[in-house]
Amino acid sequence: MQDITPSFEDADGFYEQLLDAHKGLDEGASALLNATLILVMANHIGDARALRDCIQAAKEARQL
Repeated sequence: MQDITPSFEDADGFYEQLLDAHKGLDEGASALLNATLILVMANHIGDARALRDCIQAAKEARQL
């Protein structure tokens, strides 16, 4: 598994932007925004192994 430790330059700023992007959206529009964001980020990352590791890390985090 590749290293998936946090490497944010501004984690709080990102979180604030993410919350702001969801303001005023209903549940369906919010889910669509998240899905679109995931695909845009996945395209930006581009590395299949890194993406697979991210999916696994997210699945493991949900089990906490």
